[in-house]
Amino acid sequence: MNSNLVFAAFSGAQQGPTLMGVDIVWAATMLAAVGVFAVMLAVYGAMTVRDPMAKRVKALNDRREQLKAGITASTAKRRAKLVRKNETADKMRTFLGKLQVLQEGQIKDVQQKLAQAGIRSKDLAVAVIFGRLVLPIVFGGLAALLIYGIDMWPTLTPFKRSGFTMAALILGYKAPDLFVQNKRQKRTDAIRKGLPDALDLLVICAEAGLTVDAAFARVAKELGRAYPELGEEFALTSIELGFLTERRQAFENLAYRVNLESVKGVVTTMIQTEKYGTPLASALRVLSAEFRNERMMRAEEKAARLPAIMTVPLILFILPCLFIVILGPAACSLSDALKGAMGGGGG
Repeated sequence: MNSNLVFAAFSGAQQGPTLMGVDIVWAATMLAAVGVFAVMLAVYGAMTVRDPMAKRVKALNDRREQLKAGITASTAKRRAKLVRKNETADKMRTFLGKLQVLQEGQIKDVQQKLAQAGIRSKDLAVAVIFGRLVLPIVFGGLAALLIYGIDMWPTLTPFKRSGFTMAALILGYKAPDLFVQNKRQKRTDAIRKGLPDALDLLVICAEAGLTVDAAFARVAKELGRAYPELGEEFALTSIELGFLTERRQAFENLAYRVNLESVKGVVTTMIQTEKYGTPLASALRVLSAEFRNERMMRAEEKAARLPAIMTVPLILFILPCLFIVILGPAACSLSDALKGAMGGGGG
């Protein structure tokens, strides 16, 4: 008897206000846990300084050791792994081909986006297209199972159930593109920040008498620690300039891998310099000045938008606290005075 009363009291204590069938106290607890984890992660990231090139150097060293081992040891395992990867991509390609949803132009577009995101594997283009087909089925099926099958949220209206299911389907279809677009945008922003400095170093190298190949290699070495994405692209361009039959193709590959109009301008300047023999240093100096002015204008634009962006947080979070601090003591004094007057009049 006592145990039943305790359980009933505990169950009644656990029940709280709900919003769309979700317990507000439980949701607030989860959000607080996520907030604490985010703060701890931010503190850890601020206290630990990581070398951006350490991971890349480690990968290059591992690759060098694999190549050394391949000279003396058997490479059957690595070949089997490579064949297994190709077989997986071929199976996905065959499946999509049977459904007639795989187009060559679509594959090339996804491959370019992957290259601009820093992903070199061309087989992942087929995986992205395959994910567009499979993930909506997975996410939509899971949402339908939770909403209609298990009935996890019984208080939802039919309209909300249909809306959540459609949202899961759309999220499954857009998830691969959102992932690639996010990595692509981050890489593009990182390259945009370091491009003026890279052009200044190219000007110095050109005036010092270095060739274009050596200048790109030197810039990649100097900027690899501060801007690893830009250093990687310049290093790859330097390698391609050394072994491609047409140097123009190496510059065009750089414009293909970087989603920036400024890089396309640099590539055009390089191609014209190689073709007509125009001075490289003066042209790069003009481009560097233009890119620096563009970066300054972009920073000024963000600073000019800041007051408009801060209006909503100011109204929602700062002004209420300010009103409470200023008007709170006055309201309390006025309330005490009114109570005293009413008490005196009643007496």
